[in-house]
Amino acid sequence: MTLAVNTIYKIATSGNPGALTISTGTAGTDALTSVSDASTTYSITQNFANTVKITANLDAALSAGYALQVNLGSSKGTSSGTVDISNATSGSALNVVTAIAKGADAGQPITYTFSANASAGTLSSTAKVVTLTLTN
Repeated sequence: MTLAVNTIYKIATSGNPGALTISTGTAGTDALTSVSDASTTYSITQNFANTVKITANLDAALSAGYALQVNLGSSKGTSSGTVDISNATSGSALNVVTAIAKGADAGQPITYTFSANASAGTLSSTAKVVTLTLTN
């Protein structure tokens, strides 16, 4: 009999966050009132090493004046806190959790925050894809 366990990297989210629509601001201030969504979670399983990480990126960068931030909690690794991924694309993904220990981490929180400046103008409803990758 031969036994083996291959390297396993698995990450899954609980679904998509709700629409993030900015609809107010403060008179005399360029920064509009940001909106957040913390309705989704992620879970991971990995058996490779205690040095794996999660990176985040968008399918395409946001225009100047608009910002999307993400914050992933973690009980197995070190969260990078709130990370601005507005300009992070597949070639420039940013670390959002590092030093993840072997094992599983289930139901960890994801918070998305969208902000904009009045000087950037309006933004028609647009879908953005956030990619979370578990990697060494």
